[in-house]
Amino acid sequence: MGDWTGYLLLILDGAWVTVRLTVMGCALALVVAFIAGLGRIAPWAPVRWLATAYIEIFRGTSIFVQLFWIYFVLPLTGVALTPMQAGVLALGLNVGAYGAEVVRGAILAVPRDQYEATVALNLTGWQRLRHVILPQALPLMLPTFGNNAIELLKATAVVSLISLSDMTFQAQIVRSQTGNTILPFVTILVIYFALSLLIAAIMGRIERRVTRGLDGVR
Repeated sequence: MGDWTGYLLLILDGAWVTVRLTVMGCALALVVAFIAGLGRIAPWAPVRWLATAYIEIFRGTSIFVQLFWIYFVLPLTGVALTPMQAGVLALGLNVGAYGAEVVRGAILAVPRDQYEATVALNLTGWQRLRHVILPQALPLMLPTFGNNAIELLKATAVVSLISLSDMTFQAQIVRSQTGNTILPFVTILVIYFALSLLIAAIMGRIERRVTRGLDGVR
């Protein structure tokens, strides 16, 4: 029993690494999603091309390949990253590419007359975005953002390939040391599921807060 307690603590240490990866990866993905999403609808062609290239490359290639490029190839150019930094960067850029299309679609879904009203009021581009467009587009983004966050959580398992001691990596260590496959992988399955429920609950709360008053529901 004492041995299994130690193995459980080992997996929980990995769970903390997974949580850190998820939080930092989501933060990066959110920033990148807004930058690339707004870039896709920018009035300047080079910005649109750059944003489109980023989105298509990261949506069209495997996250495994992206992670290996960031961790093993970038150092050849003089950019050396720790496993944690490489994992956050790969996860954030990958999920951010999907989030960018969510941002673009939500902004384009705002009725055209809202844009025309901002022009009639002589608002600047930033004022239009900040005070009129984003408040209406954000509720449309949140459900998909929640799904993306859960997908990012599940994708953190890939960092075990670069020897980062996340939950999956630690479960593999426990399996190799004990010969027991069921217990460690059932444990991480339950933890992944619990973390997914937590993300869903947090996003649901944010969504209710953002949409409060928009449909008359209090």
